[in-house]
Amino acid sequence: MPSARLTPPLTAGFAAHLIKEIWAFDTDRIAVRFVYEWHDDSGQWHRSHGNENWAFDADGLMTHRYASINDQPIAQSERLFHWPLGRRPDGRAPWPE
Repeated sequence: MPSARLTPPLTAGFAAHLIKEIWAFDTDRIAVRFVYEWHDDSGQWHRSHGNENWAFDADGLMTHRYASINDQPIAQSERLFHWPLGRRPDGRAPWPE
């Protein structure tokens, strides 16, 4: 279930493009980095980026989730992700450096 922080841009019908990549993993832990672009109901675009750390129990259920999220308002001309909503197209660079 998404955290309350992620609910508006990712589940409320806002246009959003999300890239998540595994940064590191071990038997019961995963760290990912992410970046997404979304706009609010006024049309203002934002880029959110950060890291998440997940811990799992022996049954594979998540026991802990920590996230550090940074939001930046951006102009539409500053957007990096321009594919139609849905899956990132094949051949698209994996991460905006």
